[in-house]
Amino acid sequence: MAYVTDHSKDYDPVFGDYIALLKPRVMSLVVFTAFVGLMAAPGTLHPIEIFCAVLFIALGAGASGSLNMWWDSDIDAIMHRTKTRPIPSGRTSRDAALGLGVALSGLSILMLGLASNWHAAGWLAFTIFFYAVVYTIWLKRMTPQNIVIGGAAGAFPPLIGWVAATGVVSIEAVLMFALIFMWTPPHFWTLALFMRSDYDDAKLPMLTVTHGRKSTRRHIMVYAVLQSTLAVVLAFTSIGGLIYLTIALICNSIVLRNAFLIWLRNEAEAELDDFKYERAFFKFSILYLFLHFLAILAEALLSPYGLGGW
Repeated sequence: MAYVTDHSKDYDPVFGDYIALLKPRVMSLVVFTAFVGLMAAPGTLHPIEIFCAVLFIALGAGASGSLNMWWDSDIDAIMHRTKTRPIPSGRTSRDAALGLGVALSGLSILMLGLASNWHAAGWLAFTIFFYAVVYTIWLKRMTPQNIVIGGAAGAFPPLIGWVAATGVVSIEAVLMFALIFMWTPPHFWTLALFMRSDYDDAKLPMLTVTHGRKSTRRHIMVYAVLQSTLAVVLAFTSIGGLIYLTIALICNSIVLRNAFLIWLRNEAEAELDDFKYERAFFKFSILYLFLHFLAILAEALLSPYGLGGW
């Protein structure tokens, strides 16, 4: 898609506009899951090493967000939930978002390599490329599987955190990645069920648009089963334990129940109660991920005292 930069417009962005370009709400999840990956990894790191690794992973996530807003500014202006972002609202320019994204990409990769190791820096570079190019530029406007494949970008932070601490990728790191990867599609598909007009207006091939809501409900059910199975399996690895297993069983029972209720509904029922179950699923899915990674963190922090693990 071709863009024409409006050099005639005067922008007067404030510091908060640049922060908004980094998608701080998404960054908060990145920071937390990366920190958990670091803490759950074997061995010990100095607190400054932990702080620096999490900071540079967060900056890399922010770079991805800025590049995403640079490319998607046209559809952001159409969609109700994104039209107040800095570029479509006229608070800053596309050039500023591109410049910020490129600068932070280079800085975060270089500094993570120097502060931790170049293996972790390589994973961070791949993550930024995957989100900005593979997902945002290539997949998002081309296929209904955009969120399935593109969701991998948001799943890398705990793996990067683990590699920053150990220098290697292990099964535990892969499983943390896989949990977020499986969580992402039903989380966003549920949002699409009650925000479908946004994707219709922007002509984005979200599953609700290309295959309809009935098919989307079936997909949510399938992914909920896969996600729940994976979440419970993780309990029996070196980063799991009784605390994690308890949280996983409770949370995934709720997820499966809600997914089943969504699967059974028809559009008339959903419209009648303003997508009550879909909204509940979406809201809980945010808490779901936080609770699972909080449980992993608890296992890691309590294990030296004989309280974590099995």
